[in-house]
Amino acid sequence: NRYFNIFRKEIYKYQIAEFESLVGHIELDESYFGANRVRGFKGKLKRGRGTRKQPVFGVFKRNGHVYTEIIPNCKKRTMQAIILGKIDVQSILYTDGWRGYDGLVDVGYDKHFRVNHGDSEFSKGNGVHINGIESFWSFTKRRLAKFNGVKVNFRLHLKECEWRWGKDSKDLEYRLLKLIADI
Repeated sequence: NRYFNIFRKEIYKYQIAEFESLVGHIELDESYFGANRVRGFKGKLKRGRGTRKQPVFGVFKRNGHVYTEIIPNCKKRTMQAIILGKIDVQSILYTDGWRGYDGLVDVGYDKHFRVNHGDSEFSKGNGVHINGIESFWSFTKRRLAKFNGVKVNFRLHLKECEWRWGKDSKDLEYRLLKLIADI
């Protein structure tokens, strides 16, 4: 595990250093990571917003890069600060119908499309969907489930999932060897 954490630290540094502002068709979403049950807590935990889990904000450029950030809360101010800092204003944004994404056009983005999951709407058929970022969340949660919870190095595991996303095993092997050679 010690060596894997060394690799994860290098991947983390690489992901942070290589990030550039995203431009194009961008999907935005938040997800929550944590235990399904909490010891000492009776009853069911809430799902989604209002849960005791750790919120993570994700940005997905279609046919490309994923960026994630662990956030303290899912308030509009917190999320818009990340969006303004990481995404070019010429981009076309796709989000779910949550009110926290209100006002993105007011802060300078030209186009903002929404998918209303509450009405069982997952794709409008005209390219308006956030299936890419939802797929990344599914991949990440499946991968992290193998560890039976990751508390201490969660940020490293999250960046590793970013790094692994959409790559085949041969490409990952080559990229990991390249990272190790640079240490």
